[in-house]
Amino acid sequence: MRSRVKAVRGDDGILGEKLGPLVLQFPFFNRAEFKSQSDFLDRLIPFLKKLPEGYKFAVEIRNKEWLDAQFAGVLRDFGTALVLQDQSRMPAPSELSQRFDPITTDWTCIRWLGDRKSIERLTTTWNKTVVDRTNEIKSWVDFCFETIRRGIKVFGYANNHYGGHAPATITQFRELWRGKGLPESVKPLPKPLKERTLFDL
Repeated sequence: MRSRVKAVRGDDGILGEKLGPLVLQFPFFNRAEFKSQSDFLDRLIPFLKKLPEGYKFAVEIRNKEWLDAQFAGVLRDFGTALVLQDQSRMPAPSELSQRFDPITTDWTCIRWLGDRKSIERLTTTWNKTVVDRTNEIKSWVDFCFETIRRGIKVFGYANNHYGGHAPATITQFRELWRGKGLPESVKPLPKPLKERTLFDL
């Protein structure tokens, strides 16, 4: 794993601060591969223990029934982020938040992926927007704003298969952010003071 990380970073550290999260992207696993979330975690945890320090790692899975407080807790224990996806058949953060906190470290990773099969029926040339994602991106703007106010750094990635043209997706996000009058730099909310007890007097 260390050699692969070095290959991405470059031995001379050329990426520097531009090196973002390294995503461990897992496909959908059927029951022949892993019978349960527990079986998957039995393999994942030893792997997470061996990850080199000094890098940001995020885990993306496609088995939506495994996304629960236990899974998030494992990632939190290792300072690893849960990838938040806007992808067909995967739950949005608003849905996840009803069951557990999907933010597992002091930063998070969002991937706007879309529906590959559906959009490829419309185009295979990725030079313009062909699917209107305005409503979805508006929701993400609100989510990102509230997340940053928690003191969480947000990394975002857009795939061409999301709307048809990844740069246009990022541009629209920025325009909608500014359109809501949100500041370029968001100050985190102050953390609530710990409630004092008789023993603190």
